[in-house]
Amino acid sequence: MTWVPEATCGMARAGHLHTRHGTVPTPTFMPVGTVGTVKGMTMDAVRSTGAGIVLGNTYHLMLRPTADRVQKLGGLHRMMDWPGPILTDSGGFQVMSLGALRKLDEDGVTFRSHIDGSKHRLTPEISTDIQFKLDATITMAFDECPALPATPEALRKSMEMSMRWAARSREAFVAREGYGQFGIVQGGTERDLREYSIKALTDIGFEGYAIGGLAVGEGQELMFSTLDFTTPMLPQDKARYLMGVGTPDDLLGAVMRGVDMFDCVMPSRAGRTARAYTERGAINLRNARFAEDTRTLTPHDDTPVAGRYSRAYLHHLFRANEMLGPMLLTWHNLAYYQRLMRQIRAAIVDGTLDALAVKLREDWAKGDWTEDEWPMPDLAL
Repeated sequence: MTWVPEATCGMARAGHLHTRHGTVPTPTFMPVGTVGTVKGMTMDAVRSTGAGIVLGNTYHLMLRPTADRVQKLGGLHRMMDWPGPILTDSGGFQVMSLGALRKLDEDGVTFRSHIDGSKHRLTPEISTDIQFKLDATITMAFDECPALPATPEALRKSMEMSMRWAARSREAFVAREGYGQFGIVQGGTERDLREYSIKALTDIGFEGYAIGGLAVGEGQELMFSTLDFTTPMLPQDKARYLMGVGTPDDLLGAVMRGVDMFDCVMPSRAGRTARAYTERGAINLRNARFAEDTRTLTPHDDTPVAGRYSRAYLHHLFRANEMLGPMLLTWHNLAYYQRLMRQIRAAIVDGTLDALAVKLREDWAKGDWTEDEWPMPDLAL
């Protein structure tokens, strides 16, 4: 697996990630398919948004249906009808989020399932083997992700253990043509710890590098300032992945700081709670003012939601607790995220990213279109 650069604009990079399961243009956003499904979406619908790579999760899939069963069913690609690349989170973040249900030691983590309380064990070797059985195109090294805020000493101890786990994960990884493994940079918001982590990971050698330990409560300003000194220290010829991020503005700002890959539950989770992302910011379809609004969600929507469903109908679906509402809005949000990434990528290639960033942020700040601004006929008969 290789990442090949195509163009730069400031710190931002456009390129292509070449894998056994296809080539992905970057920057790219990965829809989250935690348990082998993007909630509320068929994989045909996911493909229609322009997504080129999706994410699965070791922790959830090891609990059910189990990695052995996924392997017997032909691997995650076949099981979920996604022949394209799949990146699997190592399970470290989910296990660390279990709190009292897990016990950490130098070798790994013992934890109880959030489903039935059964006891399980994850180590760098076990996590890597599970991802092999899932047939992950991109395997993630097993790490600990401490919550912020944390003391520098706590961050240092956690990061150093994650680096030891990274070396063990790499040793356990089965190299195959077109597959890869990413190391995860840790160290909180401390520059010296991030520098130490990057040196340790690059000495081990991975096909790509993820930036972990952000988007865990530190706020956008601190996240961006951490990226400002982190991404320049990463190898120039390898893909860079910011884990668990984020809002449209988070993605834009991180791309401008040199990040290539993203994942986040935000667009799909928002879709399930009546929140639509648009070129003019977020819209809450539960709001009573949409009860008789005959306009579409946006004048630029490129999913089947456009031109077919009014805001009033979507409002009705959510008020009536009909499953079609979350399905359509998830589709819309994921399509918007993919359209945004295509815009950003094209601007990098054209050398106009700064101008695009100004326009995007100005439009997001304006809020919903007024009747006078609306450029399209509505759906009233």
